[in-house]
Amino acid sequence: MDNGTADRMPDGDAAAAAAADADEGEKAPCERTYIDPAGPYAGGPWRNYFLILLDRIPTPIAVCRAHGEVLIANPAMAEQWGTAPGQLRGRNLLDLFEPRAMAQIDRLTEALRLGRRSRYPVEVRWRAGTDGAEREGELTIDPVGDPSVNPPALLALLRVSDSAPQPAPRGAASPVEARILALAAGGATTSSIGTALGLTVDGVNYHLTRLARRWRVQGRTALVARAYVLGVLSPDSWPPAPA
Repeated sequence: MDNGTADRMPDGDAAAAAAADADEGEKAPCERTYIDPAGPYAGGPWRNYFLILLDRIPTPIAVCRAHGEVLIANPAMAEQWGTAPGQLRGRNLLDLFEPRAMAQIDRLTEALRLGRRSRYPVEVRWRAGTDGAEREGELTIDPVGDPSVNPPALLALLRVSDSAPQPAPRGAASPVEARILALAAGGATTSSIGTALGLTVDGVNYHLTRLARRWRVQGRTALVARAYVLGVLSPDSWPPAPA
C-alpha cells in the first residue's frame, strides 16, 4: 500500500475502467486489473448479498486495492467523514488516515510483496468530516480474495478509539443524514435518495434507522417533523434543505 466509502461499480463503469487501465501498460499489475470488491462472491446473486451485508454492518469497513485505493466503503466508514460511501471510492487510505508509525505500513508492504497473508494492525488518526475533531483508532488490514491473485485486495476494518468524540448528540445530524432528511421531506423515495447520494437502499435505511433511534421516533413523517423542530432542516427553504 502506497500513497495514491466507494459504492459499487456498475458493469459499464467496470468495462470503462478496464479499458483505461489497459492503455496504461507501464502501471503495476495491481493497477491494471479491475478487482470486484465482492471478491469470491462476485458471481451471481451472492454479489448483491455481500453488498447488502456490507451496508448493514455497523463497523466501518472498506475494500481497497493493494496500493490503498478504495473500491467500496460501507455507510459506517463514510460516516467518519460525513459523506456518502460513493464519495470515498478512488480515494487512498493514506490520504484519509495518518499512520502513527510508517514502520507498520512498511511491514504491510513487505508482506504483500512476499505474498504473505495475515492481519496487520495500523494505528491511525484522522480528522472527522463532521466537526473537524481529531480522532484515533486502529485499522486492521486483511489481504483477501483468491490466493492465486497477487497482489490481493485489502479488507480494512476501523476500530475507533474510546477516547474519540462520541457520535452526534440526539438532536444533531451529520451532513449525510441532513441531506437524506431533506430529500425525504421533499417526497423522494428511498431508492431515489440512494441514487442522489450514492447510497444503496439499505444504506439509506441504515441512516434513517439510526436517526429514529437517536430521536426516539417512528416513521419517516415523524423523522422529518422532528428534523424541523430540532433545526436540522431549514423552515424557509423549498425544496427542503439542511439548515
